[in-house]
Amino acid sequence: MTMPLATILLLPPVALTLFVVLVAGLMGAASPLGYKRKGPRGALDKPYAGGENLEQHRVQPDYAQFFPFAFFFTILHVVTLIVATSPAKISGGLAFGLLYVLGAFLALYILFRR
Repeated sequence: MTMPLATILLLPPVALTLFVVLVAGLMGAASPLGYKRKGPRGALDKPYAGGENLEQHRVQPDYAQFFPFAFFFTILHVVTLIVATSPAKISGGLAFGLLYVLGAFLALYILFRR
């Protein structure tokens, strides 16, 4: 029993491969149309970050305040997803959701304790 060609082309690995080949071909065909600068580029080769000269000093950002906020955001969104999609009509669905919320409270307590 063989699959029709249309069905084979719609399989995700085959469709992805065909799409990547198509986009690569279009990029290759359009590259001669792109603008190419001749000669020195001057300031275009230097890094630019909001008007700062990055060659004189390097900014080292501190992520100590960012990570607790990111974990808080992730925990609350995962809890919301689990509770919102837990089946209410199946026995234990409500208990599972409440258990998950209690686990989230514990995780947030551990995250913000000092």
